[in-house]
Amino acid sequence: MKLKVIVAAIAILAVPVCAQAQKAKATKADAEKVVKTISADKAKTQTYCDMAKLGDQLEQADQKKDNKKVDELSKKMEDMTKKLGPEYIALTDALQDMDQNSKAGKEIGDVLEGLDKLCAK
Repeated sequence: MKLKVIVAAIAILAVPVCAQAQKAKATKADAEKVVKTISADKAKTQTYCDMAKLGDQLEQADQKKDNKKVDELSKKMEDMTKKLGPEYIALTDALQDMDQNSKAGKEIGDVLEGLDKLCAK
């Protein structure tokens, strides 16, 4: 799964969930903590991988301008995001404002690719 796709999808979903949280900068350590937490829990790992599949479907539906499907998939992803925990939500929220091409953005992206590798099995 492409990091930008999941961040974009989560960005839409995380705003209402994190509306009351203060904006914090994402760090490599934050990403490492999230990866460790999700990797250690089979249910969370499966949820993340399922979200990756939905993210791909969401991107396709968006390209086809299928708003009904986008809404349906967005709702499913929102529900799944909550299962990954507050640290994951906070990280994706912080990533919304981060330049993915910056040094920090690339470092975090590299760390999060570890989750994608779990889904490639």
